[in-house]
Amino acid sequence: MDSPYFVCYSPDMSDPLSEVIALLQPRAVFSRRISAAGRWGVRFSSFGQPSLCAVIEGGCRLAVDGHRPLTLEAGDFVLLPATPGFTMSGFEPVTPERLDPNARSNVLGDVHYGKRRGRPDVRLLGAWFAYDSPDSELLASLMPSLVHARGVERLSVLVRLVNEEASEGRPGRELVLTRLVEVLLIEALRLTPGDDAPPGLLRGLADARLARAIRQMHGRLARSWTVTQLARTATLSRSSFFERFKRTVGSPPMEYLLAWRMAVAKDLLRRHDLGIDEVAERVGYGSASTFSTAFSRYVGQPPRRYARIASQPH
Repeated sequence: MDSPYFVCYSPDMSDPLSEVIALLQPRAVFSRRISAAGRWGVRFSSFGQPSLCAVIEGGCRLAVDGHRPLTLEAGDFVLLPATPGFTMSGFEPVTPERLDPNARSNVLGDVHYGKRRGRPDVRLLGAWFAYDSPDSELLASLMPSLVHARGVERLSVLVRLVNEEASEGRPGRELVLTRLVEVLLIEALRLTPGDDAPPGLLRGLADARLARAIRQMHGRLARSWTVTQLARTATLSRSSFFERFKRTVGSPPMEYLLAWRMAVAKDLLRRHDLGIDEVAERVGYGSASTFSTAFSRYVGQPPRRYARIASQPH
C-alpha cells in the first residue's frame, strides 16, 4: 500500500501539517479522569511523551516549565506535544507533592488529589499517548510546546471520545484511537495563531510567502530543489528567503528539506515493500547510491540495514 504522502495532487494543495501528524503515527495509550479538592498540588517531572487534558468543571492552576502559569477553567483544553515538567494545583498556597510520571503512567483508574470528602473543586479528563515514528522528536519540534484553548466544543468532544474508546475494549479500538488522536492534534494546532507560535512549521505556514515554498517542498519532494528555486517560489531574493526561513521555521531551508526527506524515507523503508531505487526517487535522489550515502550520513546506517532492523517485530 502506497504512502499517503505520494498520492498525486497539486503541490499548491499539499498540507504539510497533516503530513507531519500522519508521519508521527500517534497512538493513544491511556486516559484517566482526575479530580481534586481543597488544598492540593502535584509536581510532575519531564515525561517527554505527548499529553493532553480537558477541564470538565471547576478550575485549577497549571504551571508548565518554560511557560507563564495558566488558570484553567471549565471548557479549557491543553496539549503538550512533548510533555515537560509541570505543576498542577488548586488556588491555595501549597508545597506540591512530587510525582514520577513514568512510574504512574501504567496505573489504571481515576485519580483524586487533596481533600477526599465533598464535591471536587475541579474535574478533568487527561490522556497521554506515544508516537510510533522514529523521528518523533524531530517532528514534534516543528509544533508549539504548549497549546491552550478555551471554550472549543470540538476539542472537548474529541477528548471525551478518546476517553471512552480508551476505557472500553470494543472491536477496532486501536484504529479508532489512532484516528481520534490525529484529528485532535490537528484541531488543537489549527487554533494556535501562527504569528505567536515559536519557530517551527506552524509559524512558517502562517507566513504567506514561506508557506508557498513549504507546500512546494512537501508536494514535490522528488524534485531536486535549490535555495534559489525555493526563493523564487516565495517571490523573495535568495538571501532574504534563506534568512526569513531560518528565523521563522528554526532551520535553514535545505536542512529542513533534508530532515523531511529522511523522515519520509524512514517511513517508506519501515512500512513499505519498496526497493532502494524507488525510495531514493520518491525522496528526491537521482540514484540509489547517492541516496544511500546521504541516508547513511544522516541516520548512521545504510538504508538496507535500517529497513531490515526496522521491519523486525518489537
